Amino acid sequence: MAAIKVLNMKGSEVGSIELKDEFFGVEYNGPLIHQAVVTRLANERQGTKSTLTRTEVRGGGIKPWRQKGTGRARQGSIRAPQWIKGGVVFAPKSRDFSKKMNVKAKRSALYSALSQKVADGEFIVVDELKVAQAKTKEMAAFAKALNLNKALVVMDNDDVNVIRAAANLPTVNTLPLAQLNTYDVVVNEKIVMTVAAVKKFQKEEEVNS
Repeated sequence: MAAIKVLNMKGSEVGSIELKDEFFGVEYNGPLIHQAVVTRLANERQGTKSTLTRTEVRGGGIKPWRQKGTGRARQGSIRAPQWIKGGVVFAPKSRDFSKKMNVKAKRSALYSALSQKVADGEFIVVDELKVAQAKTKEMAAFAKALNLNKALVVMDNDDVNVIRAAANLPTVNTLPLAQLNTYDVVVNEKIVMTVAAVKKFQKEEEVNS
């Protein structure tokens, strides 16, 4: 186990917490993390784009002019791709871009990404995260105290005040622990978790593993 210091919302050290090696001390696995990120992005694609081929464009059923003797190139339909308002060659069609990744692989990728953040000193634990009102000023002061340029704040619950207070900050993203994933860990520079979130995460992962 590795001990990491615990800060308060003003950036002062108030204690420490043990991080279990099976979740925060895993060897970096680049290919697995890449697979998890690609899977996440692929599953977000709607795949609804669709254009018409020459067989689907309305009209053009009659041959525009006879085959020979006009001096012009032979044409079979005014809905061929070379015509204005004609069909599209190799037209994109609706399709399912989703990918699958087994649960154990997803967990392993998440552990690896979190472990790399810990190793790089980009993992921060705070004792608690509370704001009196849903005011951006309070979360801005918190981000400044901890020097957060692009950070993901992970909470053990859905604190509405914190979520609203951080909504207007482009440098701070909030996420409940249940939605923690590899992609959000990778794209954010720093990861901030509350003590309660860390304990809950380690407890739940022990049960699931």
